[in-house]
Amino acid sequence: MPSRILVIEDDLDIWRTLEILLGRAGYDVLSATDGAEGLRRFRADEPDLVLLDLNLPVLDGWSVLERIRDVSTVPVMVLTARGLETDKARGLLSGADDYLTKPFGSAELMARISGLLRRAPRRDAGPRAYVDAQLRIDFESRDVVVDGGSVALTPTEFRLLALLVRHPGQVLSPLEILERGWHDPSGIGTGRVKFTVLNLRRKLGWADVAISPIETVRGFGYRYRAPSRIDQVADPADA
Repeated sequence: MPSRILVIEDDLDIWRTLEILLGRAGYDVLSATDGAEGLRRFRADEPDLVLLDLNLPVLDGWSVLERIRDVSTVPVMVLTARGLETDKARGLLSGADDYLTKPFGSAELMARISGLLRRAPRRDAGPRAYVDAQLRIDFESRDVVVDGGSVALTPTEFRLLALLVRHPGQVLSPLEILERGWHDPSGIGTGRVKFTVLNLRRKLGWADVAISPIETVRGFGYRYRAPSRIDQVADPADA
């Protein structure tokens, strides 16, 4: 099945251009011309990637991005005329996977879309839940429970945790984590990984590195050491 891309854009000329480019590349194109409609289409059609303008009527792009990230880790690329560094930083910190300033070249746009889709897990790929002696994750709902208590994570923190637990015992370098866990168009680099690991440990109650299942392997990277029992479940209802 072709990947489904939802374009949330109120400029009809830009939307028509995107529709042609994406259609020629073999993608299934969905559309919305305001933020509220975009959220409805997102919930109803479950796209594989979202192209999001920020200056939208009814509900602005910042609010749309926030609400998407409340329920999903689907890749979101912001397309906007706002080229200030502060706007780019805000977009990336709010959970956008990429940020492209208008006007943009078609070749660069298509390359970035291809990269985001390549890194994103397919909807039918891998288990839907992870369980060990301390931690439970529902990958679809993004629910995280540690020692019986629910923990709220940012999209970036959730992606990092999901990546680590899907490779238990495997040491992942910061560069691997940036490549496999999330796109890093901001150029913040490996320092971003260290900062996210620190925040993640703190939120999960594992700030003490001596007992944290998220281990630092000095000079190499990070790995997740499951406390004991590991269950990777195809359907959370079977857990």
